[in-house]
Amino acid sequence: MAVAAASMGIVYGYDQSNIGAAMEFVGQEFTLDDNGKQWLYTVAVIGSIIGALVAGPLANRIGRKASMISVAIGYGLFAVLSGIAPSFAALAAVRLLLGITVGVSLVVVPVFVAESAPARSRGAMLVAYQMTTIIGIIVGYLVGYFLAGDAQWRWMLGLALVPSLLVLLLLIRLPDTPRWYLSRGRDEEARAALRAIDPDADVAEQLDEMRAALAAESGGHLREMLRAPWARATAFVLGLGFFIQITGINAVVVYSPRLFEEMGYTDHFGTLLLPAVVQVYGLLAVIIALRYVDRIGRRPILLGGIFAMIVATVILIVVYGPLGGEGTTANLWGFTGLVVFTMGFSFGFGALVWVYAGESFPARLRSYGSSAMLTSDLVANAIVAQFTLTLINSSLGGAGTFAIFGGFAVMAFLFVLRLAPETKGRTLEDIQQYWTDGGTWARRS
Repeated sequence: MAVAAASMGIVYGYDQSNIGAAMEFVGQEFTLDDNGKQWLYTVAVIGSIIGALVAGPLANRIGRKASMISVAIGYGLFAVLSGIAPSFAALAAVRLLLGITVGVSLVVVPVFVAESAPARSRGAMLVAYQMTTIIGIIVGYLVGYFLAGDAQWRWMLGLALVPSLLVLLLLIRLPDTPRWYLSRGRDEEARAALRAIDPDADVAEQLDEMRAALAAESGGHLREMLRAPWARATAFVLGLGFFIQITGINAVVVYSPRLFEEMGYTDHFGTLLLPAVVQVYGLLAVIIALRYVDRIGRRPILLGGIFAMIVATVILIVVYGPLGGEGTTANLWGFTGLVVFTMGFSFGFGALVWVYAGESFPARLRSYGSSAMLTSDLVANAIVAQFTLTLINSSLGGAGTFAIFGGFAVMAFLFVLRLAPETKGRTLEDIQQYWTDGGTWARRS
């Protein structure tokens, strides 16, 4: 179950990097300026926002498993259509639809894991999703590198069919979550799913707890999130989601070829292979987070990752400012800065976004809460996608652009320090009570 759910991250990660690798070649074929190239990525983010908004109601109606299967099928179809698009307008339309499927996955996967995993391993299972996302990013850039010689951008995009088919094969054999089965009155299937997930659990006792919680939580509505006691949790997840992207990670992931080009790299090794190397370091960071998220807790990992991002932005400001962005010294420190930035994000924000998205709300609001958090995340992502190249080309240059990202990282650090709860080892019911009590943990007997 962990492998199947986490594998959805490969689909998301591959899309992030393969469009980055293909962007210059698409721009050459369709004669796009930087604004057109930005729209090539931004339109998919807009689709993701739509997908995140509809994902909550969809997951409640047809189930978590069926929603993820729909994502895998849709992503594979739209990947093929991207590869054969005859014009920029057609490609943009297909990428909008592809973005919708990605947006659904970003919401449904954390909900699926949060409702299936035992408390002792829930954090690690959610972090695994980020790990596979980075694997997808690495694979996307490697595919781009090996196909770049002949500028085969259509194959770069179309080969996304492969991970979608692999994910689909894994998903078909999974049960849905016990909580969702109970919410639909399918008690026997809930019992079987819970027994399969955690053979050592007291199934009867856990099912009784779930029934009691669902009975008390029935009839969830979006407007509840704006009233006490959930308004505080809503403010937290909206703010966290926004800071995750406005600090600039996808500027590094998607526009890495351009950033390395700005540092003087002109061959495919520098513009396509080095971005993959940067992500290998990010993968190492998320593996470390996976190992320790359920040991040392969420807050230390999240704060440590954000602090590393702040340090990295300072390095990159110096690289693009005093060092001028070119030369051996600038190249070395520029690569170092991008590595530290990516590792910091993967260790902190990247690992923990899926954890908090799945843990922060009770069952009746969990899908809505995840949708709200990821929508906030994607709105910030759209802003970064649409304006990064514009900022780099302006008088601000690379130094000013990373100064803006660094400023947001400082704000994010203070936000997390003030509001993020430590949910290590807590049941979903404990976390629900935390928000009900105004951000205070109940004493354990």
